[in-house]
This record gives sequence, structure tokens and C-alpha cells, in this order.
Amino acid sequence: MSSRRDAGLLADLRLLLGAEHVLTGADAAPYLTDWRHYTTGRALAVVRPESTEQVAAVVRLCAAAHLPIVPQGGNTGQVAGATADTSGRAVVLLLQRLRRIRAIDTENDTMTVEAGCILQEVQQAAREADRLFPLSLGAQGSCMIGGNLATNAGGTQVLRYGNARELTLGLEVVTPQGEIWNGLRGLRKDNTGYDLRDLYIGSEGTLGVITAAVLKLFPLPRARRTAMLAVDSLSHALAVLNLARAGFGAALTAFEVMSVDCLDMVVQTSPHLHLPVQAPPGAWYALLELSDAEGEEHAQARFETVLSHAMEVDMLRDAAVASSHAQTEAFWQLRESITLALAQAGRCIKHDISLPVSRIESFVSETDRALAQAFPGVRMRVFGHLGDGNLHYNLLPPVDRDPATVPDLEHAIQALVHERVHLAGGSISAEQGIGQRRVSDLQRYKDPVEMDLMRRVKQALDPQGMMNPGKVLA
Repeated sequence: MSSRRDAGLLADLRLLLGAEHVLTGADAAPYLTDWRHYTTGRALAVVRPESTEQVAAVVRLCAAAHLPIVPQGGNTGQVAGATADTSGRAVVLLLQRLRRIRAIDTENDTMTVEAGCILQEVQQAAREADRLFPLSLGAQGSCMIGGNLATNAGGTQVLRYGNARELTLGLEVVTPQGEIWNGLRGLRKDNTGYDLRDLYIGSEGTLGVITAAVLKLFPLPRARRTAMLAVDSLSHALAVLNLARAGFGAALTAFEVMSVDCLDMVVQTSPHLHLPVQAPPGAWYALLELSDAEGEEHAQARFETVLSHAMEVDMLRDAAVASSHAQTEAFWQLRESITLALAQAGRCIKHDISLPVSRIESFVSETDRALAQAFPGVRMRVFGHLGDGNLHYNLLPPVDRDPATVPDLEHAIQALVHERVHLAGGSISAEQGIGQRRVSDLQRYKDPVEMDLMRRVKQALDPQGMMNPGKVLA
């Protein structure tokens, strides 16, 4: 009976979308493994609708057949949040054909885009309209807006502009019942009841499918200044951050930190990249950026004032200021190549944590010591967005560790790190989400009342439990 029902559903999907957009077997395989290649699922089919109406029709067919749906964008996530389980019952819903930029309103400083738009294309479209869309991620050449919103992505400019939630005014969503909610309002003030937008952003596809969004635009900065800094410690990096906050105000766009080991690994795996400053073992690099609305001379004067003061009080070991757009891009390429370098190094034990900025230095030093004592030979590879308290606190296993035993090591290390994050008043996920990989940790550390409220929301909106099952909530 089940196989006959499945065959009927596949026939209906092919009639709706066209046979070439209903993938099964080997054609579906590329969409069933997560970006890190740690988790592989199975699916009844992978489907590629081209419009919101087709998405809604697919959802209605699956709801009638009681089959789960797994929305997927660029599949660049770190926690297997867009990967089907192993039951073989799910329909993976690809959003890659929803690629239209529907409207750009420069008077309202908004743009309306579909979920399958690649982030870099959205940035470019904004620039062509003489505007800035500031969400910026290492995966921006392949990640899609729908996934960015579903995970409430952060990135390198949260310090100035906020994360994906702060950059979104309205949404279009397909509900688990196959209805279309048109919330595409470009309003900065709308006090007419519950804010459904904020409910869907960050829900990781467990409450509905985001198909389009109204995004905020900003004026293009008239000047940009970027510097790569070498500092002796995280405490020195924090001191420079405080100077930059005071000297730049809202013009401070980014403040990233990277351990020396991170950038050494980058230049080893990408010999065409070069470090503009040098720091000794145990020190840190920082990437500082100012976006100025007043112009080149104003930006240069502010930048020189802050960096000169930092040098005078011995906060900096060295500094290199980008003298061209190409140099700025080269500095950022070093930062954005860390994730790929880690992927080439083997199985990386990753943590995407946030902490009060005031506690970061003590957390890193104390947790580094605890890990080195408990797991001799582990190699720390820490970097992140110091300005907003988000660290990618990553480790590589000991060089001589048997790869077959790394998953057990990973579980033990994550338990230690997440326990320390919790005790420090932090979060076990700053910007990557929960997905499949952090479900048990969420249950352990989230307030029980909060977890119960989340389950009630899920039950109310998705009573069949068909939307991205096994993600966020067990």
C-alpha cells in the first residue's frame, strides 16, 4: 500500500513540476549529504519548484500523504539542518529555482527577493542600485537567502548592521498546510499583533518554508578602511576593540579575531595568500574595518587616530592598513579561507558559541587549558566575530588519533566546551543553528519553560510534525 501511495505521489509531483524537476535515485544523491560530509540521509524524492505557488502545491501533496518535507537552499550549513533523515520517507524541497529579485525600492531602501537568490547576487543587485545589503558570509557565493533567514545568519558585519533578523522587514511563507502567508511588507513600524516574521526567521524550516523576503538596504559607504593587526593576546584585542568603538562609533563595521594557528594553516593550504603582518605563536590577528559616510579624508583621519593611539599604549604588535580595494579583499580572503582550510585538515570539532564580550578572554584561556589537560594533543583553531561575542571555537584532533575514534572524541570535547559556555552565560549556537547535530545539547541547556513554549509553537503550527523533522526539537 505504501509503495503504491508513493508511486502516486511521485506521479503527481512530476505532473506538477515536470519530470526533470523530480529527482530520485542517483540524481537525488548530491542533495542528501550535508556540506561537511558527516551526515547522509535518504529521500523519496528531491523536488525543484520554480514559484511560491508550486512550493505550496508540493506541500499540500505531501501533507495529504503524511510525508515529511526538508527545505534546502545552498546546503552550506554546518549542523546538517537541511539533510533528510535515513527513513527514505522525506521529500527534499530545493529552493534553488526561486531566483527572482522581485523589486528594489531605493526610496524605501528595500528589496524583495526570492528564497533561492544567492547571497552574493543580492549584494551585487543592491550595489547596482547604489545601495548596500550588508549580510556577508564566507559562503556567500553559494548560500541562499532562504537558508540565511531560516538560520538567522550572522556573518562579519553583525557588529554594525545586525544579523539576518535585523535586516529583514517582511516575509512570504508557505505553511505546513500549503497556505501562502503574504507578509511582504516593507514597513519599519507595524504594531498590529504578533510578529510572525521573527517566528519564522531562525526556525530552520521547522515551522514553514520561507519563499521570499523584503530586505533592508543601506547607503553605500563613501569610504572604507581595513587593517590587519597583530596583538599579543585576546585582552589586547579587546582593548583595541574598545578604542575602535569609542573612535568610530556606528562606523565600526567589523572586528574579527583569528589565532595565529588559524592563519598559519590558511597560508599553508593556500600558498598564494600572504600575511601582511607577522605574529608569534600564541598571539592573535585581528581584522578591523571602518565604513565611513563622510568620505576618504574623514575615514583616514579617524583610522589613523585610533591605530596611533593603540600603538602608543602598546596594544598592537604590528599593523598593516590596506591601501587599495585589492588589498582589502586580500585581507578578507585570509579570514574567509579559514573554514575551507579546516575542511582540508580533516574532521574538525566545531563550536559556534556566543559569550558576553567581557568573558571571552577568560573563557578561551581557561577552556584551552582544560582541553589540553583532558585531551592531550588536541589543536585549537579559534577565530570569530569578537565585536559581537561570537567565536568559532574549533579544534583538530591529535595528529596521531585514529580517525575511527574521532566521533567519540568529538562528543566528549563538545560536552566539555558547551558546559563551560553554559556556565559563562553564553549560547551553544550563535549563528549556525541547531540542525540535527545540536539537538541534544539544546535540550540540555535551554530553559525547560522555553523548550516547552517552543514545542507548543511547533505543535500549533505544524501538528503533523512534517516540517524538517528531527531538527531543533527532538
